[in-house]
Amino acid sequence: MTMTLPLNSTMTTPMKHSPVVTVSSPPPLSLGSSFPRRLRVSCVATNPRKTSEQTHKKTFRPIKEVPNQITHTITQEKLEIFKSMENWAQENLLSYLKPVETSWQPQDLLPRTNDEDQFYDQVKELRDRAREIPDDYFVVLVGDMITEEALPTYQTTLNTLDGVKDETGGSLTPWAIWVRAWTAEENRHGDLLNKYLYLSGRVDMQHVERTIQYLIGSGMDSKFENNPYNGFIYTSFQERATFISHGNAAKLATTYGDTTLAKICGTIAADEKRHETAYTRIVEKLFEIDPDGTVQALASMMRKRITMPAHLMHDGLDDDLFDHYGAVAQRIGVYTAMDYAGILEFLLRRWKVESLGVGLTGEGRRAQEYLCSLAQRIRRLEERANDRVKLSLRPSVSFSWIYGREVGL
Repeated sequence: MTMTLPLNSTMTTPMKHSPVVTVSSPPPLSLGSSFPRRLRVSCVATNPRKTSEQTHKKTFRPIKEVPNQITHTITQEKLEIFKSMENWAQENLLSYLKPVETSWQPQDLLPRTNDEDQFYDQVKELRDRAREIPDDYFVVLVGDMITEEALPTYQTTLNTLDGVKDETGGSLTPWAIWVRAWTAEENRHGDLLNKYLYLSGRVDMQHVERTIQYLIGSGMDSKFENNPYNGFIYTSFQERATFISHGNAAKLATTYGDTTLAKICGTIAADEKRHETAYTRIVEKLFEIDPDGTVQALASMMRKRITMPAHLMHDGLDDDLFDHYGAVAQRIGVYTAMDYAGILEFLLRRWKVESLGVGLTGEGRRAQEYLCSLAQRIRRLEERANDRVKLSLRPSVSFSWIYGREVGL
């Protein structure tokens, strides 16, 4: 599920005694990229793959690591804001959760298992429809599923936010209740896509499952700094990005004639939209209480770049797997740089950033000016990059997820 300015380079520079610092071409967005167009100097260290003998001798290390992270930047004064918002959250946030009894479940959209003959017939129909869908779509669908399956990381990360974390694992504060119930609703997304992809017969599930395990083991570089301002800005952006991505995947499935898959993706998109609304309401309330601190936090997150939570994706073979997956998503129109700019514009309108006036410090006004010009700058740079790409040949990359077949970027 990274915004960068369009540049054109991809390389890896070895560090002394390994690992390598990756300087890669990630997407200008949270769920995709165009290739080869962007340069981002990443602090993510990719550990070299080990032989089986080395693996047994050495202590386990994540395949990708994020060193030197900044922590606990929020002041006590601002922490008190979230304490004061608990009654508001109880009344205005928890209403976006649906009762389990009325919620859809993955089984509602998959072949029924209670009748053996009917089950096999429905699986055959599913596989026949999947056979007509191109590989590039499945690359993106797998990447989306892997992103959803890394949910343990996202719950863990939200529970690092000072002032709103679940202190006990079963806390009854509205913030803690929200995170657990949000996680429970999101958990169905990965379950549903995983089962569909398994039944489709189109993907190498062993490599997909390895990618999920690598990703959860590596975590994510959220850049939240344990600061709930940053965390809720990120989730507002990210939920809208996944709403757009799953929605576009549904539209493409319809064009391929698979209305069942379209319904699967559309159902997930509807959840993401509801969650987006909840998170944007939190930030809207923060703008009401603390416009200066909130606009500065938003500008800070945009300068650091909203990065897809699965950006540490690795299958054990491809160090640039996330970039390659994102490039395919960009090319087939599931999630693009223009979507990234559109999300920023949507949120700025939603939070009325342009009309902020009273209560802004000089730094707050500078943050406001930066934000209000950013989307247009992204669009201009993307248009120029698209013009350059039209004149160049698109490379192809082999994806382990689809049995090593190549897909154009």
